[in-house]
Amino acid sequence: MKHIMVAPSTYVQGAGELGNLSQYIKDFGSKALLVASDDDYGRVRAILSDCEADFVRGGFNLECSKKEIARQIEIAKTQECDVIIGLGGGKALDTAKAVGLSLKLPVIVVPTIAATDAPCSGLIVIYKESGEFEEYIFSKRNPNVVLVDTQVIANAPVRFLVAGMGDAMSTYFEARACARSDADNTVGGKSTKAALAVAELCYRTLLEDSLKAKAACEAKVVTGALENIVEANVLLSGLGFESGGLAAAHAVHNGLTRLEETKNSFHGEKVAFGTVVHLVLENAPQAELSQVVSYFQSVGLPTCLKDLGVVDISRDRLMAVAEGATAEGETIHNMPFPVTAEDVYAAILVADRIGSSRS
Repeated sequence: MKHIMVAPSTYVQGAGELGNLSQYIKDFGSKALLVASDDDYGRVRAILSDCEADFVRGGFNLECSKKEIARQIEIAKTQECDVIIGLGGGKALDTAKAVGLSLKLPVIVVPTIAATDAPCSGLIVIYKESGEFEEYIFSKRNPNVVLVDTQVIANAPVRFLVAGMGDAMSTYFEARACARSDADNTVGGKSTKAALAVAELCYRTLLEDSLKAKAACEAKVVTGALENIVEANVLLSGLGFESGGLAAAHAVHNGLTRLEETKNSFHGEKVAFGTVVHLVLENAPQAELSQVVSYFQSVGLPTCLKDLGVVDISRDRLMAVAEGATAEGETIHNMPFPVTAEDVYAAILVADRIGSSRS
């Protein structure tokens, strides 16, 4: 039986660290393709202007789609870039990872928000141009460097940090489900005790420091609690999900992308509700379910469909979500029991009722 744990080669976190980006570029080459939207580039333009590096700006069209990846690959080839940098949110970072994978070039990931655990992983989530989930690409290559400037994170809107908490909260429960079912993790091996321990540490850190970190982000300052939550959202969750495995929470997220109104919700916000559905599916202890729902409500994460903008909860619409969540190859099949679309439909309705009750 093969056990696998993977991680980025180097993880750096701290206030002001973006100013050291050129040091890491020089380890791999001299000309870097910068995959970043105009907005994200604008937020850090002053810092990057002081970097001694040759940047080729590729922009970013906001969806990690096959078309956008192909466009960026062509720029990197034409400009003879020797390193790929992804800067911004999860979709920009995944696009950079896909370009690096295709061209066999080193990848440096620079998240400007802590909204997902995408930075540390080799996993690439592909979306259609419309924003609907299409497929996963399971790369065997993790980023060469993950560079997280916590002052940049603190300067970003607090909603991003909170969304990252929602994504990170699913990590322990999905890794635990995979361990119970002896399912493969995202890199095709069994989980390690270390991966499950990291996932549990992520969970405990969120419960302890989330409210303090949210307050720090609202004040745009870096504190110990903010550093801890950024580490939980990015590093602990990234290691935990990739080496521990995914299960129902992320599959429900993927199903929810079939509803047009959820496009206004961030990835981690949909995953938060997916986590409630996950716990209902496995009939988790009431104390655990109540703790998670109360946690989400305390930090302002969705716990019911209305929170995601979904008002029409007719059977046909929710069955479309359930069918998407249980499609062939979906991670919900890593649960330690068979799961059907009817099971997910029922769990969504129950989770919605439980999450609609405010403590």
